[in-house]
Amino acid sequence: MTHDASTDKKTMILQLSIAVILCVLLGSLGGFFTGTGPGSWYESIEKPSFNPPGWIFAPMWTFLFILMGISLFLVWDCGIARRDVQIAIAVFGIQFLFNILWSFFFFGLESPILGLIDIIILDVMIIATIGCFYRVRKKAAYLLIPYLAWVCFATILNFMIYHLNP
Repeated sequence: MTHDASTDKKTMILQLSIAVILCVLLGSLGGFFTGTGPGSWYESIEKPSFNPPGWIFAPMWTFLFILMGISLFLVWDCGIARRDVQIAIAVFGIQFLFNILWSFFFFGLESPILGLIDIIILDVMIIATIGCFYRVRKKAAYLLIPYLAWVCFATILNFMIYHLNP
């Protein structure tokens, strides 16, 4: 049996596509709970002066989900049979769940405190994911740094919204 490099490249492109599309699609689930338009709960609450304009969130999250997908692919590509890869992907999945749940808690339940609890756990899980990815493939870990930075900023926003709206 001969090794076909074009088949390997096609497989890699397919896996990369699956990882990116999966992250973008799963990440967009939070959008079902996110209501920020006129008359929404979010529109009516007090926000800190450094709250970004609403239009920035969709492109920023899309960009971050794409980076997350590429990062996931880079770990997956190291071989799913490896124990460290399996652990890294499992930790990634758990942090992703907390990411999706944040929108449900904060917007769906209109609860800044539940959102804050969730996003603090998310911060920790992203750091854990970066650590696990770093052990498998350093580039994959580095691609998650913008995600961590954005979620840390979102944590501060969430805390301030909780503080301003007792």
